[in-house]
This record gives sequence, structure tokens and C-alpha cells, in this order.
Amino acid sequence: MNMDVSLTQKKCVPCENWVPPLTKDKIDSLMKQLKLEWVVSDDLKKIKHEFKFKNFKQAMEFVNKIAEIAEAEGHHPDIYIYYNRVVIELTTHNIGGLSENDYILAAKVENLS
Repeated sequence: MNMDVSLTQKKCVPCENWVPPLTKDKIDSLMKQLKLEWVVSDDLKKIKHEFKFKNFKQAMEFVNKIAEIAEAEGHHPDIYIYYNRVVIELTTHNIGGLSENDYILAAKVENLS
């Protein structure tokens, strides 16, 4: 990976199912490039972050912006909405773990908040 290019400048690329999930070292390296505190979960298979808003309307506006980015990138997060809280979970289902795409989308979502 070229460290000179920020994650927000990259585009998600389709992962073939033969591509291996990221290693712990690669995950650690990519986590350092994110601004917010994301949690690695499910035995290194997912990253997630909770965003808090003033009210439900703001939370839904945020979710709609995420949907636009996800569609443009062709990479879709799991989104959980709890009134004014939005939890984003990212994984690359096709490879059963994390890929750089998850970090690209996470960085772009961070720029919305």
C-alpha cells in the first residue's frame, strides 16, 4: 500500500474471494490512519465505530450520507441506528474479514462527522 496517498483519496476495488483478509500488522497500520477510535472486533474480521448526534433526524441525515458514499464506492457497511446513535460496522464479506476497502470507507465516513 502506498502510504503517501490518504485513504480518503483512494477508491474501493472489488475483492475476489481468493484475496486473503488483512493480517494483524496490516490492520494495525491502517488503524493508525483513521482519525477516530474504531474498534477491531470478531477476531480481526470487523471494525466498528459509534457516532452520536443531537437527535434522530441528524442521525438519519448522517446515515443517508453514508449510503451515498457506500453506493459510490460499491462497498456497503452494516448500519445500526439507536435514536441518536449510529453504529457503523465494516467487513469485506466476500473474503470473510477486513480489506483495505473497509478502511477507505471508514476514512470517508469520518469526514462526514
